[in-house]
Amino acid sequence: MPFKNVELIKWVALILMIGDHINKYLLNDTIPILYNAGRVVMPLFCFVLAYNLARPDSYTYRVYSKVCQRLMIFGLLATPAYIMLGGVIDGWWPLNILFTLQAVTIICYLIELGERRHLLFALLVFAGYGAIVEFWWPAVAMGVCIWLYYKKGRGVFILLAFVSCVLLTVINHNFYALLAIPLISIIGNIRFNLPRLKWFFYVFYPTHLYLILALQLYLTTKGYLFFT
Repeated sequence: MPFKNVELIKWVALILMIGDHINKYLLNDTIPILYNAGRVVMPLFCFVLAYNLARPDSYTYRVYSKVCQRLMIFGLLATPAYIMLGGVIDGWWPLNILFTLQAVTIICYLIELGERRHLLFALLVFAGYGAIVEFWWPAVAMGVCIWLYYKKGRGVFILLAFVSCVLLTVINHNFYALLAIPLISIIGNIRFNLPRLKWFFYVFYPTHLYLILALQLYLTTKGYLFFT
């Protein structure tokens, strides 16, 4: 099913992400509605990435390698703030969501190449990289299955994407990630022209984390306590 407004899905995901991170890093997760809404963010970003990568000219115009490089650069730039803000399980682990999206991109590229050895590499990336990125294997599997659905047009892949989204309940401890499905269907079909800002979303991710970190450090000097 083609969508008229994938760009709007990204903007909705970004707004929900801001609310989720403010709640997590500045409000000690005290506003449940922001946390629950935040569970939708990763599926939305994952869908947009997979949908765009599945376009017919992605391989020809080296979209995979370009996206992969950008995700690596801005994922690394975001890492110090991501770690300093707290909320990670152990030290640097898991890596932030940009690396999750990079894992999806790498696997889709390897599957696109199509040879048996590339498929083996894709499986190894899924097993290894999926173990160290945010939302782990369910997120990576969901992105790859969405991509496969739009590349191959087979319903089994969208079913597997749905199953992967359901498995996020183990991580999130709720089913709110599934709200991404009706959101994509509704928002993706709204006729509302938005400019395509190629670099904005990459730059925004580390920038907003550093701004939240600066505010968190300032509030700490004023006596506020943070428990992430």
